[in-house]
Amino acid sequence: MTLLNLDPADLDRRGAPHTAHEIAQQPAVWQAVHALVQARRPALDAFLQPLLARPDLRIVLTGAGSSAFIGQCLTPALLQQLGARPGIRVEAVATTDIVSNPAQCLQPGVPTLLVSFARSGNSPESLAAVELADAIVQDCHHLAVTCAAEGTLARRLGERERAHVLLLPDETHDRAFAMTSSFTGMLLAAAWAFGLALPPVAALGAATRHLLASEAGRLTALSEQPFERVVVLGSNGLQGLAREAALKILELTDGRLVALADSPLGFRHGPKTVLNDRTLVLILLSNDRYTRRYDLDLLRELRRQGRGRIVALSAAALDGEEALAQDDVLLDLPADAPDLGLAPVALVFGQCLALLASLKLGITPDNPSASGTVTRVVSGVIIHPLEQPSA
Repeated sequence: MTLLNLDPADLDRRGAPHTAHEIAQQPAVWQAVHALVQARRPALDAFLQPLLARPDLRIVLTGAGSSAFIGQCLTPALLQQLGARPGIRVEAVATTDIVSNPAQCLQPGVPTLLVSFARSGNSPESLAAVELADAIVQDCHHLAVTCAAEGTLARRLGERERAHVLLLPDETHDRAFAMTSSFTGMLLAAAWAFGLALPPVAALGAATRHLLASEAGRLTALSEQPFERVVVLGSNGLQGLAREAALKILELTDGRLVALADSPLGFRHGPKTVLNDRTLVLILLSNDRYTRRYDLDLLRELRRQGRGRIVALSAAALDGEEALAQDDVLLDLPADAPDLGLAPVALVFGQCLALLASLKLGITPDNPSASGTVTRVVSGVIIHPLEQPSA
């Protein structure tokens, strides 16, 4: 499977075969994940529906690093779907926050569904968050969305009564350092598990294949520019997606291309000072008509001020809007598609840009950290025993 017309033999030589393959395979992986969730529908409903019917339920979407951003992408859509039920809450809380201060993240008397996202299921924080939740919350249930059958999280929760493990196909278990198929696979699996609105899986795959075919030249040209900073902006659930895209660029370039993420409205409040003539700004335009007004306000402002290169990613120009600029990327999705449906397709653009930038810098994308500062499964984390309050 080729990606962006890149030579597979050259990718092999430059240490990128897994990353390139795992980006390119995503449309096929999404089909497999969708089929899996459909096959597991009766078991998922038997587990989830009684919990979701509880008006006082707190849903906590959790993970570390990229896996935490999955929860940030899903929370707005899930809250919108369940928000009519008084008392129900949906929050994205990273395992790194739960572990470092469980008393400020977990509520003992509140029935809780902890939704854990984990590629390997061996992250110390992922495992500790589950144990802390069970120790602190009196009525705690677990849904694990994971890519590794042999992972500790899948094995541990697979043995518990108040838990359900959604184990994804092995193709989602990325072999490369960076999460690509695993991120979008877990994102879509959870969205389908909770019944969130999305375009048909075939439409998502077709839009991604169209993007890879039509944007190869633009991506190559952008990666060859002398950028030193990248800013990725998105509103609401697309802000979580922006954080993941920025992290991919930072990881795959081993920190040599500095990337940050924010919301379009938040960017004006200080972070905008990062802009210079060697900054690339990617703006993910919301499909929500109201939110999109704010996104377009910033897009026009940045273009008017002329600092850096500005590229917008959008499903289409909506009725009554001026046409998007020649630099902008049109995703082959309906103008009424929910933002959550834009997320996996738009992310593929960010993943490809990160891969090409890594190759340009002479970095090996499958293992980009030359110093070993970061590892595929985080290391060096000490889980300290929880101190019980004195009587």
